[in-house]
Amino acid sequence: MLDKIKSNFNTQTWVLIPIAIAINIAVGQIVLVLKLPVYLDSIGTVMVAVLCGPWAGALTGALSNIIWGIAIDPGAFPWWPVAAMIGYMAGRMAQWSFFKSWWKVVATGFVVALTAAIVSTPIGVYLFGGITASGSSFITAYLMQTGSDMISAVFSTNFLVEPVDKITTAMIAFAIILGLPKRTIGGYPKADQVDTEGGASNTQLYIAIGVVVVLVLFAAFALRNILGG
Repeated sequence: MLDKIKSNFNTQTWVLIPIAIAINIAVGQIVLVLKLPVYLDSIGTVMVAVLCGPWAGALTGALSNIIWGIAIDPGAFPWWPVAAMIGYMAGRMAQWSFFKSWWKVVATGFVVALTAAIVSTPIGVYLFGGITASGSSFITAYLMQTGSDMISAVFSTNFLVEPVDKITTAMIAFAIILGLPKRTIGGYPKADQVDTEGGASNTQLYIAIGVVVVLVLFAAFALRNILGG
């Protein structure tokens, strides 16, 4: 087990982790301020998980929320177990060759979303009473007002929001990695888990961007209908 963990870390891993943490916090804070019904605070985590392995991804996720919570928003701190599981599961899916084509990345995002929904529901219920600073809490509040109990409302919100968020996150990470030259990522421990460069990769890059746009529009439309109806 120790050897497997060590295999995720080399010099390039340790250089990438702070960059990924900065991406997570910056994008996550912007989304939080704008009260969007998604999170997008795991893009860097997924990148590390794919290029370096599940243990590096888990560490990146956990540190992101811990640093974010200490330095900027205390409300981010309790979610570090969720962030760690996102990184770990994304890394596992990449190990199982689920990061080599756009449709497999969609499947990866869905599996990661289910994991995140299961782990985050108890935290949202017992630490925050179902209502957090996230824009997704508008959905939770609406469901509770319409008669759902707190646990059902939180889980339903997570089940609605997490797939859109995590598939979008995975596709953005996929698009970023595809846009990098092989010489840039070749030194990462698990660089062979994703294809880079070449005509096929360019096609998948365009597909990834298209899927992200569709998902973002879907999230905006769904939120408008929920709040408007």
